[in-house]
Amino acid sequence: MSATVETFVPTDDPLLFTDAAALKVKGLLEEEANPNLMLRVFISGGGCSGFQYGFTFDEALSDGDTVVENHGVKLLIDPMSFQYLVGAEIDYTEGLEGAQFVIRNPNAVTTCGCGSSFSA
Repeated sequence: MSATVETFVPTDDPLLFTDAAALKVKGLLEEEANPNLMLRVFISGGGCSGFQYGFTFDEALSDGDTVVENHGVKLLIDPMSFQYLVGAEIDYTEGLEGAQFVIRNPNAVTTCGCGSSFSA
């Protein structure tokens, strides 16, 4: 039996948007054929741990949005969600469990088994 340990390394950026995640989003945006689209990540109430992560495409910046850019892809975060995502890493992985976006969040006190919800 083996275990995998994921180490979070903080950076000067408010949030780490990995190359793997940015390149995957870039491919998805190319399929949409809309150069104005950006990826928005947000936190909403729900899930088994209290908060859950969400992703959507958006064409417009909103007041107070934080923008993180990698490989020409803009990631948007609203002010309410930003407070829960400061220092987090947004990644994309492909493995035996399938392909998925993964958020490694140092602000999460507990997470659910599937990793899609958390409490802070």
